[in-house]
Amino acid sequence: MIADFESLDPSVQKVIDNIEKVMVGKRRTAVLALVALFAEGHVLLEDVPGVGKTMLVRAIAKSLGIEFKRIQFTPDLLPSDLTGMSVYNQKTMTFEFRPGPLMGNVVLADEINRTSPKTQAALLEGMEEGSVTVDGKTRILPKPFFVMATQNPIEYEGTFPLPEAQLDRFLLKLTMGYPDRTEELEILNRLESSHPIYDIEPVMSQEEVVALQERARRIYVEETVKKYMIDLVTFTRKHHDVYLGVSPRGTLALLKTSQAYAMMHGRDFVVPDDVKFLAPFVLGHRMILKPDAKYSGTTVESVVEDTLKAVKVPVLNEGGVK
Repeated sequence: MIADFESLDPSVQKVIDNIEKVMVGKRRTAVLALVALFAEGHVLLEDVPGVGKTMLVRAIAKSLGIEFKRIQFTPDLLPSDLTGMSVYNQKTMTFEFRPGPLMGNVVLADEINRTSPKTQAALLEGMEEGSVTVDGKTRILPKPFFVMATQNPIEYEGTFPLPEAQLDRFLLKLTMGYPDRTEELEILNRLESSHPIYDIEPVMSQEEVVALQERARRIYVEETVKKYMIDLVTFTRKHHDVYLGVSPRGTLALLKTSQAYAMMHGRDFVVPDDVKFLAPFVLGHRMILKPDAKYSGTTVESVVEDTLKAVKVPVLNEGGVK
């Protein structure tokens, strides 16, 4: 299906236009990243180095006028390096909490698979719970709170791949891909004398972002569309090439992302095409294929494609969904 990236709500369109002052040819990735942000979820961005992952996250943060933090994950990174720690102040003779980079609004977790499982777990606690535990005390993370984690798909030596149960915590899994020849020439022209990231100004406030998140939660989803989501997920659990299908968390992710996507298009209801467009980015990383299916060349992308073809799409008419 052809995704609609043009008829966006004016407030969202301003953000996308701002991001595109920095990013060339990445409208789909920018829209999907905002879908995750407004759905109060997080993104795993798997791609090769140098395609602009960091710039995308910085452009989002600057466009929304919210705090950006970057964490470079390394094998020796400790959980306290993310969450912060209590430090003894000799003047006041008390312990003072010094927050870590996880306390930002938009957090880039760069090369998440290069750090230990213990540190990965600290990040995932913050993503799932919206809080972190330091010295036995729970500390609430700021709102909005959005993590975009990156990993390199070609370098696995000395890394700690995320287990499937942890991959399931990411609302969307995205790739960016290389630019085409025209886009790469445009990148060279834009960056010839200075980088546009330093020139963009916020076009939305922190309060407006939180308000849009609340608005997304109120988007109406008709019962038949909910059943369509369940049918898609159920099909993956019964697919002959799938060892472990999509969990109920995946169904909920379809619901939340569809609401956010509809809201970004200025609608107060979800249509089946919203679900169909988002399914590959929501479902793919939540499945485990059988070993023989992998050896025969089957991919999660092809399973999602089979699923979308096999499951009947509800039809919208003047009387609603049938």
